[in-house]
Amino acid sequence: MADRLTPAERRLIRKRDTSPELVVRRMVHALGFRFRLHRRNLPGTPDIILPRHRKAILVHGGFWHQHEGCKLARQPKSRLDYWLPKLARNVARDREARAALERAGWSCLVVWECETKDPEKLRLILRGFLFGSEPG
Repeated sequence: MADRLTPAERRLIRKRDTSPELVVRRMVHALGFRFRLHRRNLPGTPDIILPRHRKAILVHGGFWHQHEGCKLARQPKSRLDYWLPKLARNVARDREARAALERAGWSCLVVWECETKDPEKLRLILRGFLFGSEPG
């Protein structure tokens, strides 16, 4: 089956600086925190790192990371022999990276793409995690 995306559309699929990630960054900054981005020396290369607080925020897309119960986590309809194992590897890698971060003494929060659509809910999630009133 041919690729349905044009080269220009394909370039829009990003690993970093995605729209959900930018929403989370702006909100963390608005809450008064300064952070680092994409520290490659940490397991899973977290999207946002607050080294002084030993906190890491991972911003996951619903499809790529298969968010359970999310409409964005739809299953592909073609090339299942390729996509299903790939998506399963993503989920397993995420689980391993988060466990490794926690073993290394980092608190982790996963923010899902769908959670970035509701600013008030996202603000509550981030405040709880960053100010320590609730585990990630």
